[in-house]
Amino acid sequence: MSEGQGAAAPPATRATRRVALGVSYRGSAYHGWQSQGAGVATVQGALEKALSAFATMSISVVCAGRTDAGVHGINQVVHLDTDLHREPFSWVRGANSFLPPDIAVQWAVEVPPAFHARNSAQGRRYAFIVLEAPVRPALEVGQVSWVFRPLDLAAMQAAAACLIGEHDFSSFRAAQCQSPTPVKLLREIHITRCAAPALPVGAGSPDAGQVPRLPVGSAGPRQGAFAAHVYWRFDFEGQAFLHHMIRNIMGCLIAVGSGNQPPEWMQVVLDARDRDAAAPTFSPDGLYFLGPRYDDKWGLPNVTPALAWLPV
Repeated sequence: MSEGQGAAAPPATRATRRVALGVSYRGSAYHGWQSQGAGVATVQGALEKALSAFATMSISVVCAGRTDAGVHGINQVVHLDTDLHREPFSWVRGANSFLPPDIAVQWAVEVPPAFHARNSAQGRRYAFIVLEAPVRPALEVGQVSWVFRPLDLAAMQAAAACLIGEHDFSSFRAAQCQSPTPVKLLREIHITRCAAPALPVGAGSPDAGQVPRLPVGSAGPRQGAFAAHVYWRFDFEGQAFLHHMIRNIMGCLIAVGSGNQPPEWMQVVLDARDRDAAAPTFSPDGLYFLGPRYDDKWGLPNVTPALAWLPV
């Protein structure tokens, strides 16, 4: 530095911002949410790659709750930290321009530094959609699970009742679960039987006035492929869940609903605190992470258009 030359000014710093995003995804093509290294397709990997391409810098995210392979997300919430300033709609459109068709950012909100996608969540909600029909689904493959035996609503409700509250859920815990404790608070299991759409759909519909002619005699004892065609929706809400906890509970509920076990068997399974006491893990098809619950003070959206797609 020559004599008389002033010291160089320090580089300007930009304030770090925390941005929350709501993400929907179809999990069928992915090995779950969490990144697992090069060559393994995950939702987190695809999202971070898209965000980094949009921001032209490395972006990492923290999610509200990891999902398994094949599980779908309706309103997964993540947060990211960046010194890049963009309007919320730019994060949505920018990320989506780099994302594959089965993942889409639904909304973006700048949040205070105290917000944390995982630690600020007061609960998490899941829904399992199950098709009860004599023949397997085609158009809904991957979007619903399937059972061909009739399910008993009252029996499943009775079995589910003993699970509500704070319990040791070791019987419903996967061997690879990393939770420090098997004790979790399960606030609700709500089971709904949803009738399938029927013709005529409505006065203004192109199908109005048609008389349904259903297949007869080709689907076994029910005499018609659609004679008892219904969807079941199982809603779960809890503070947090063990790895495969919901899928293992579902396996037991289906065993009770189909008559293979009595409702009181669920209490026996719970008390055993042994994974071998429960039914096999149910298929991930039809399992949706509806999203976390947060305090209203954060002002985050808690619904997306995809919620209206699920049977109720």
